[in-house]
Amino acid sequence: MNPRPLRTLVTGAAVILGGIVTLNLASTATLKALHLVSENKRKKVALPCMACRGKGFYICKLCKGNSTIEWSPLYDPIAINPCLCPTCEGNRVQRCLNCLGKGYD
Repeated sequence: MNPRPLRTLVTGAAVILGGIVTLNLASTATLKALHLVSENKRKKVALPCMACRGKGFYICKLCKGNSTIEWSPLYDPIAINPCLCPTCEGNRVQRCLNCLGKGYD
């Protein structure tokens, strides 16, 4: 058995695969940089979001900023348990759904 053709095949495959990975990383970095530039331009001229008044967050609508909700598995006024709010996860604020937390439209 002659290992030389096998070595050539493996080397060629490694070079091609390395080239594909390099091109993928380069194109990803370029697209991220272009997206960042366009977002910065948009941010300069955009109006602030009216839902959150440009902050990107607002008080949680479910718990009303208390971080807990009253929950009971069955309607039983005796067994009402305070539970962590599933919407804000106890942070008392939630990301604005209108601007997705950017603060501008």
